[in-house]
Amino acid sequence: MAVERWRPFGVSVEPFRNLNDIQGEMNRLFDSETKDDLVLTFEIPGVREKDVNVSVTGDLLTVKGERQFVKELKDESCPRIERPYGKFERSVQVPMPVQADKVKATYRDGILEVRLPKTDEVKPKEIKIDIL
Repeated sequence: MAVERWRPFGVSVEPFRNLNDIQGEMNRLFDSETKDDLVLTFEIPGVREKDVNVSVTGDLLTVKGERQFVKELKDESCPRIERPYGKFERSVQVPMPVQADKVKATYRDGILEVRLPKTDEVKPKEIKIDIL
């Protein structure tokens, strides 16, 4: 019987075959990219908004906080707690220049969404083709 091992963030346990495999896994950190923004989402259920801190320093986005221990059990015969608690921190390198002073974060139902506006030099610009 094979035992499934826990894999953080869905990363494959298979070795990367080439640079494209590594880049593909890194790109999965960014849930979506629009013309103007990079968008990241973090699942942090059971954490209050006031217990989460988001910061951008250079090309590094850091999310840190703390999930408080809450004793939810009413029946003492089952002392099992499924959700971890304590401090956490996650840093992600941003793959392109962003406007750090305009980053917006929203939190709802355990999902933190961070929108990082791209700088003008990395936004795609449409070039008009003249007919001769």
